Amino acid sequence: MTSDDPVDIPLGVGGAVLARLYGHVLLLTLNRPEARNAVNVDVARGIGGALDRADGDPAIRAVILTGAGGRSFCAGQDLKEAAAGIAFDSPDADRWGFAGYVHHAIAVPTIAAVNGFALGGGTELVLASDLAVAAETAVFGLPEVTRGIVAGAGGAFRLPRQIPPKLAMEAMLTGQPISAGRAYEVGLVNRVVSAEAVLDEAFRLADAIIRNAPAAVQASKRIALGIDGGRTAAEYEDWVRTAREGAQVLATEDAREGMAAFAEKRAPNWTGT
Repeated sequence: MTSDDPVDIPLGVGGAVLARLYGHVLLLTLNRPEARNAVNVDVARGIGGALDRADGDPAIRAVILTGAGGRSFCAGQDLKEAAAGIAFDSPDADRWGFAGYVHHAIAVPTIAAVNGFALGGGTELVLASDLAVAAETAVFGLPEVTRGIVAGAGGAFRLPRQIPPKLAMEAMLTGQPISAGRAYEVGLVNRVVSAEAVLDEAFRLADAIIRNAPAAVQASKRIALGIDGGRTAAEYEDWVRTAREGAQVLATEDAREGMAAFAEKRAPNWTGT
């Protein structure tokens, strides 16, 4: 990790996200290890606000996202809050997306440092990042179909664009996990290292980025991803379609059965309705 002394940045979210600036690199840590770093309202507000700050601060030239503890990078949405009807009530919710991150298009490069399980929403955070470093023990995948729902935070359209389409379809339609080694083979992550070396490797990538001219780096990212005015225009229809299809699936009996079976730790009984 960089030798620069970190500067803590308060986010006002009760410690759910930690933000520390190491020189020109902002490290964001999902800090809910007791909940496998699942995303709740405070996490979404914290990350969304931190990314807004990064995009407007010329001193921040790279962002690293990781999870606290060694077992889970991110377990996806906090289902307890979702079941209680607690929603992200910011006017920026539509712009920021899941975790304040998945369609929060900033020009500053982002790196996912995956130090554990990254299933469902965790994989969608990786897909939304520009680069990714994974621990040897990391596991990826989109298991939503096994619970009667769809990958609604960008996974259903980003995975087939970032890895070979047939492999992506297999992962999405079977819900089976992808090992860290396989993720590297198919191009889902840039590096696979030991769990102890994940952050160091992420900082090495960040340092290689920040040695270059910031304006050129950020313009290159905007061109590559088609970012204009803080939005990725090419993904607009994908998000509309995801919202429409996701809402239709959530209204089915199978969606209710899938979530109930997951909570009750039993096999679901699908009816196709």
